[in-house]
Amino acid sequence: MSGSPLQVLVVDDDPRVARINAAYVAKVPGFAVAGRAHSAAEALEFITARPADEPVDLLLLDHYMPDGSGLDLVGSLRRLGHQTDVIMVTAARDLVTVQAAMRLGALQYLVKPFTFAGLRAKLEAYGALRRALGGGGEAEQAEVDRIFGALAGAATPNELPKGHSPTTADLVRQVLRSADGPLSTQQIADLAGISRQTAQRYLKLLERGDRVRLSLRYGETGRPEHRYTWVPTAHP
Repeated sequence: MSGSPLQVLVVDDDPRVARINAAYVAKVPGFAVAGRAHSAAEALEFITARPADEPVDLLLLDHYMPDGSGLDLVGSLRRLGHQTDVIMVTAARDLVTVQAAMRLGALQYLVKPFTFAGLRAKLEAYGALRRALGGGGEAEQAEVDRIFGALAGAATPNELPKGHSPTTADLVRQVLRSADGPLSTQQIADLAGISRQTAQRYLKLLERGDRVRLSLRYGETGRPEHRYTWVPTAHP
């Protein structure tokens, strides 16, 4: 992500969990941890005290806190005129809370426990949304569809089809992300430490989700070799 990193306030009543989540955020390119808060009051004070030219872009927000709820905090911020974006990260999975979060404008909802890959997918989708909205002006239908699709594409490893391992999927993703160019199925398998058949299965899954681009390279035998390249969540 180009430009200044997006500033994230991590809010969780458990200091240990807040530290872990902050460490996760810091590992995602384009994001920086503005601070950590362990109560609604502390988070509210942090945001309202920030200079106007250094706003908090995103709240990574737990729902359960000692002095209220995450949704109460969002309501207070909105009443004060703060439009800080929100991603809920919480153990609260009842539909009443999920629906209330949607109505208050939460952009994503990640249920605990989650993996780094799961949070990264949500952050990448949010980053894609910010890029899509960054140009200003008016939008044709195709652009509107792309903006809404930026968040819809944030599938987490927990949403993989039955029989697929989140750990293996993340291995394949990491190999593709770190590659300098297109890789063959066998190269990906070797780098990930898995069989060629397993690599092929996960590559097909990622290709269907538009996360990898398939190209063909023809050798001396005339038989094309499949080559795979990682595709970012959205194009700038």
